[in-house]
Amino acid sequence: MAPLTSFDRLDAELLGLLAQDPRLSSSELAARLGTTRNTVHARLTRLTESGVLGGFAPRLDLERLGLAVLASLQLDLAQDALDAVVIALRHRAHVLEVTATTGRSDLSVRVAARSHAELQAVVQDILAIPGVVHTVTEIALTTPVPYRVGPLLAMLTGASGRGRARPGATDLPD
Repeated sequence: MAPLTSFDRLDAELLGLLAQDPRLSSSELAARLGTTRNTVHARLTRLTESGVLGGFAPRLDLERLGLAVLASLQLDLAQDALDAVVIALRHRAHVLEVTATTGRSDLSVRVAARSHAELQAVVQDILAIPGVVHTVTEIALTTPVPYRVGPLLAMLTGASGRGRARPGATDLPD
């Protein structure tokens, strides 16, 4: 991957539009941004090759798929069990995401289940993984602020230019 050397408002606006609707065509993106398809294509290529843009995954409504119970499990692990536990979690279908953490727990695990009874079975299954010592489960009630990147991108590029004008473009360190 080539390192990203600059990131300006046009990049941020492009990524913001894609975050809202990953199915937008290059032509539609160009029209909304007031630029050309070639510029959009070049920016997308640069952002992808640098690893900033990792893909165009769909946003799923898990509740509409019958997975109404979302939870976060905080896992405490035995010493030297991290790698084995992560491998075991990768093989659990209910596991959406695993994050290594600092603080009281070692891992934060997002899971989805159809019911509270199924969630209990998922927790019991995870507790049975060798190396998992203790879990704390928090059930998500609602999502008042869904995952978003727009405000963060705007903050990162607030003082930068847009496109070729680029006065004060945000140059990233090597």
